[in-house]
Formats: sequence, C-alpha cells, structure tokens
Amino acid sequence: MPVLVAAGAVIVALAIAYHRLPVLFWWLVGFPIAAARVSFSYRATMDACGLTVPASAVRRATARMMGRQAARVPPQRSLPRPTRSGLVIHLRMAAGQAPEDFAAAADRLRHAWGVHAVHLRPTRPGRLELRLVGWDVLADVQPPRRPHEELLRLPVALREDGDWHMRDFRTVPHELVLGATQSGKSVYLRNLVCALARQPVALVGIDCKWGVEFAPFRPRLSALADTPDEADHLLDVLLEEMESRFRLIGSGSTSGLASDIWGLPEHLRPVPVVLVVDEVAELFLASGKEDEKRRDAMVTKLIRAAQLGRAAGIHLEICGQRFGSELGKGATMLRAQLTGRVCHRVNDESSANMALADIAAEAALAATSIPAERPGIAVIGDSSGGWSRVRSPHLSLSDAAAVCRETSALVPELARFASLRPSVDALSLSVSD
Repeated sequence: MPVLVAAGAVIVALAIAYHRLPVLFWWLVGFPIAAARVSFSYRATMDACGLTVPASAVRRATARMMGRQAARVPPQRSLPRPTRSGLVIHLRMAAGQAPEDFAAAADRLRHAWGVHAVHLRPTRPGRLELRLVGWDVLADVQPPRRPHEELLRLPVALREDGDWHMRDFRTVPHELVLGATQSGKSVYLRNLVCALARQPVALVGIDCKWGVEFAPFRPRLSALADTPDEADHLLDVLLEEMESRFRLIGSGSTSGLASDIWGLPEHLRPVPVVLVVDEVAELFLASGKEDEKRRDAMVTKLIRAAQLGRAAGIHLEICGQRFGSELGKGATMLRAQLTGRVCHRVNDESSANMALADIAAEAALAATSIPAERPGIAVIGDSSGGWSRVRSPHLSLSDAAAVCRETSALVPELARFASLRPSVDALSLSVSD
C-alpha cells in the first residue's frame, strides 16, 4: 500500500508539473525520453527520411568481402544537449547533402521522434544545428528570468524554437510593426517601450489617437505628439537634432575619426533616440490640399530620418493596423528603409505581403494564417530573409505605467524636445486595464 500511495503521489506531481511547470517536467521526464528515442532510432529515422548516404568505398569493399550489403550512413551527430524547451543536436552533413534536405524532412523527423517541432539552423559550412522543441512554448510566454543589460539589445518576444528574439537596434535600426485590433500588437509595443525605459535612451512618441495609446508611457517620454500638427513639428525637431549630431560627428573637435555616434568618445556621445509612431496610417490621411501638403512633408521627414538616422543614433519603430501602397506617396519608400518586420494577425492579405513578402513568401503566408484566438502570435523577420513565429509575454497597461513611473528619472535632458515633453500632472497614476 505505501508503494502505491507513493507512486500515485509521483504521478499526481508529474501531472501538475506537466500543466503548470512544463520546464521542470521536461527536465525530469521529457528530455530523458526524447534523448533515448533520438539516440536509439537515429540511424533508422535518418534512413527512412532519406537523409543517409552510401557508405565509403572501404566500407563497401569490406562488406563485399564478408558477403554483406553495406548499410547507408547517416550524418555524424553530437550527443543530445538539453535546453529549457527541448534539445539540440549538432550534425555534420555528408558530402552532397544540403540544409534544404533536412528542412524538407523536418516534419517527418518531428513525428518520428514525438516532439512538438523541429527547427534547423546552419552554423557553418557542412554543420547543422537540429533543435527539437518538446512542447508549444508560445502557449504561455513568461518574461525572461534575468534582465538584459546590453544597450539597445532587448528580449521582446519568445521564438517558437524556445530562444528569445532580441530587438537589436544597433543591427536593425528601424522596424515596422503591423497588427489588427486585438492582435497583440499593443502588448509587443508595451514590452519594447518598457524594456527601453530601463535604459539610458530618449523615447519620443507620435500617437495621433489623442495620445491614448501612449498614456501609460508619458512619465518616461522625452516628447509626445498627439495630433498631426504636433507630429509635423516633432519631426522638424527630430531632424534638427539629427543634423546637430551629424555636425558633432564630423567636427574636428572629436578625437579620432567617427562615422556615427558610437565612434565618439563616451563623454561626447549623445543618447540614442527611439521614435515610436502608433498608427502610422493617420499620418498619411488627408482631407484637403492643406492636409496633403502636411502629409507629404511628414512622410518626407520620416523617410529622411529612416535613411540617415542610424548613424546619428536615431531609430524608428513604426506601428499600424495596416500598411499598403494605397496609403499614398512615400509609403513603399518608407517601408524599404524599415529593415525589421513584425506582423501580427492582420485584416487584409496586402498588409501581410507589404510587411513580409519581400523577406520570404512563406513568412507572409504564415502571417495570414495566425488564428484570432491566439492574440500575441506574430511573424518576425528582417531583410536577411530569416523569419520565425514569436509571442511577447503579456504586459498589462497598469504594469507598463508602473515601469514608466519608476524609470521617469532616466529621461535625458534634450533641450530641443523640452517644449514637447508631455505633462504628467493631470495623468492619473493608477492606470487600469
């Protein structure tokens, strides 16, 4: 009887861990089973998936001498290495094999080894990383356990292979973020802004919905425009700041040569500026000739900031529900400058194509298939052609407001933006969902 009670307690504990603590369950049960399954069935699985090659001439000759048929040889592999969400195997591809051969067989490998997903990544010529994911890691995304301290490199979303997607402004200076209502775009934006709020950067916002989307961020913003007229003025100030930084970079007063602010001595280096535009389509709308002139001027300024801003430490995060060439003159030119792309569920296929079709046709197709019942799922990619499904951890408005209040002392002193800094006196300090 005690043995049965103990066994029942273990089963109940494992069942609870399976649902509540999937990482613990994976380390205790999932990984040993998956590693054993991969190790014992590796040769047969590779052969069944067509990923083996003929044996060497020496092996074939030896087999003939012994009256046997030489078996086909699978790629050499490392021992399975556990991760928080699966396991990793490093393969050495045989002559004549390519990563595309393994990518085509990824779904068959997933079923053969009984895992949630199989992802492949070439690491160097002839080498391949095979990453097996034990469960749907995007079902319940939790914030990273440890804060990331590197400037302008932020973990904002978990990838479907279990690794964090790092929003690296130094590598990808500008980004386009699309998503329909209730798609999770706002949660992605909150995670990004709150991660930036903890760093010594200047946050500048354009929210033509009278500032309601950026209300929780006000204490941490260096400038905020909530109408098209104010947005036009803010962009003028931003370009003035950019020109001033270029004069500093090119001046003879700096020690050594520099082509951007990162080449300047630290005591002369200006703080990075991140401009976040919510609902960019509002900047393209015009109801008359005067509005058309203002729209054309604002779009031109945005394009200039995108083309030249990286060297001056000015970065753009352009967000919207939709984005297409029908927005008007300059839309496609602006998109061409936005290297990073994030597409949540959208209401029209053209927006997904506008965001991702020039990266990879498969990425645009994946974006159009995001289900409405899974808000927060997005397809993320960049001009290198790589893409992945991601999901940001849930962050409520009240939590975002608390982070921005706690970091309000980090707002840098930028004289040009002083008149545009939002007032927080009238803002309620208790922002609720």
